[in-house]
Amino acid sequence: MTIIKKPDWYISENEVTDEALFNKRRNFLKLGAAALVSSSVIAEKLAAVENVKRESLKFQKTTFGKGLELNSYDQASTYNNFYEFSTSKSDPAKMAHTLKPNPWDVEILGEVENPMVISLEDIYNSYPLEERIYRFRCVEGWSMVVPWIGVTLSHILQKAKPTSKAKYVKFTTLVDPKQFPDQKAGKLFPNIPYPYVEGLRMDEAMNELTFMSVGMYGKMLPNQNGAPIRLVVPWKYGFKSIKSIVSIELVEEEPLNTWKMINDLEYGFYANVNPNVDHPRWSQAKERKLGSFFKTETLMFNGYEKEVGHMYKDMDLRRYI
Repeated sequence: MTIIKKPDWYISENEVTDEALFNKRRNFLKLGAAALVSSSVIAEKLAAVENVKRESLKFQKTTFGKGLELNSYDQASTYNNFYEFSTSKSDPAKMAHTLKPNPWDVEILGEVENPMVISLEDIYNSYPLEERIYRFRCVEGWSMVVPWIGVTLSHILQKAKPTSKAKYVKFTTLVDPKQFPDQKAGKLFPNIPYPYVEGLRMDEAMNELTFMSVGMYGKMLPNQNGAPIRLVVPWKYGFKSIKSIVSIELVEEEPLNTWKMINDLEYGFYANVNPNVDHPRWSQAKERKLGSFFKTETLMFNGYEKEVGHMYKDMDLRRYI
């Protein structure tokens, strides 16, 4: 008799997003924890998305996320947090045509022996692209399952040769008012201060799960999902997965990430998914997957405790949020 042991990050079919349910009830899509919008709005957003051509990518499939049921491309590409465009979840898909993702360069600098600039073409041609299916959990209480395409961050950092002084990695998003309307000069109340900044500890950055995504669902990233290159850290809340990256800097001191700078009472540096520690405005005990009408229990570290829990074993996770 063959016994199949399911990995710790496996979700059974009755827990994952029910795409069939979503397709039967296309007149609704969850917004936040309870709000719903009509299917006509979904259709409008999807039409805007499909007007931007995305080329197919060559990649290797992996066993990451095997057994998880994907959210649909429609769901993942029309429900987005991207404050450089709008605070609305639906607007980025309609507004992101202003972003020009090619050509694109990412500078790697700071505490490295080999500072360099890599282009989008370098990433496509010089690194082994692979597909990884990850859970994605937002601090607002919603989640989805996405097939990202990209390369592990450690592969890129190793080529830059971090020095012994490199303790953290600081990521910075593009600043260009022509491409991001919320960055326009003279705007009285921008959504957030720019540029958007995020950071990881070196051991987090070098973890096998930490991923630089250049695509999803077999093709290049849609603009509204962070084109042309974004970070994906599946055991952390979604705001850590910074979009449209232009700079990766290795530094000695902990960088001040954008949301902690805005409100350090609600947001921390680590932002690990933790069902036992609520955000002041959102419970973290349960989540609602896009396309589902029912909430499910949130897993510690978003279901990746076996792979990442050792990095935090001596930390008070109620203090280091």
